[in-house]
Amino acid sequence: METKEFEFKGFAMNGFVALFIEIAIVALSVWGFVVFANGQLSTPILSVVGLLLACILPIGFRKLEPNEAMVMLFFGKYKGTFTKTGFYWVNFLMTSKKVSLRARNLNPDNIKVNDKTGNPIMIGQILVWKLKDTYKAMFEIDSQTMAGGGSGTAPVSVSSRMRAFESFIQVQSDAALREVAGMYAYDENEAENGELTLRSGGNEINEVLLAKLNERLAMSGLEVLEARINYLAYSPEIAAVMLRRQQAAAIISAREKIVEGAVSMVKMALDKLKTEGVVELDEERKAAMVSNLMVVLCADESAQPVVNTGSLY
Repeated sequence: METKEFEFKGFAMNGFVALFIEIAIVALSVWGFVVFANGQLSTPILSVVGLLLACILPIGFRKLEPNEAMVMLFFGKYKGTFTKTGFYWVNFLMTSKKVSLRARNLNPDNIKVNDKTGNPIMIGQILVWKLKDTYKAMFEIDSQTMAGGGSGTAPVSVSSRMRAFESFIQVQSDAALREVAGMYAYDENEAENGELTLRSGGNEINEVLLAKLNERLAMSGLEVLEARINYLAYSPEIAAVMLRRQQAAAIISAREKIVEGAVSMVKMALDKLKTEGVVELDEERKAAMVSNLMVVLCADESAQPVVNTGSLY
């Protein structure tokens, strides 16, 4: 989106020079009153004007730290954004609204959402954000009313204004997180073959979340620098069932490995017996041997051996 922000081009004097002029005006005004009291001046009008100026001029003093900015207004009209660090004096008729340009963390509460397959899950995120466009942040969203507790005319502090921005980001981040969570399944058990999931997506999911967030925040002048999913779990009402399913899947996977290894070992034993001519077995004896070996190799507990003292035939 096109920005309307621009640098403040109005008059800005070094604050220390302006302070020296202020002190000089006060000194001259006092000297004028002393001269008038001694009868050397007919009227103290210049001294009165000087004191009035001395009371008004301090309104124009402004101080900025690194990564701070002031939005300058002249009777409600935007006159630019002042970003020069240091101590300055500007037109005292100017209204300034200070904001911070520093990066900030946001760790919203975990929320309950539905994944692509409809399973309720708990998901959380952590964000790093900063103010990018002062004009949009101040005038495109109602930050003044939010920061002033409902009154757009009450003066607000920088911290209150930044909390208002943070509140706006939190609402939009919840909406973006719900959208992203609904695009993917929780894990591979619900996903189609090769499809990205919330558990396995990692950086790819975080990049999608970041893009969705900045898309929503473009109108506000706020920018998310980093977005990461920091919590992911099934919702409590289905967590126990899903845990049992995961355990069953793990057991099946383990059994597949055990059976695969057992079959390989039985085949190797039969081939070894035949190659070295240890014993000749008919098909029935081979079947019995295979059955016994499979029981021994695949059993959860140690098998109890039975010694055959008779003939193999």
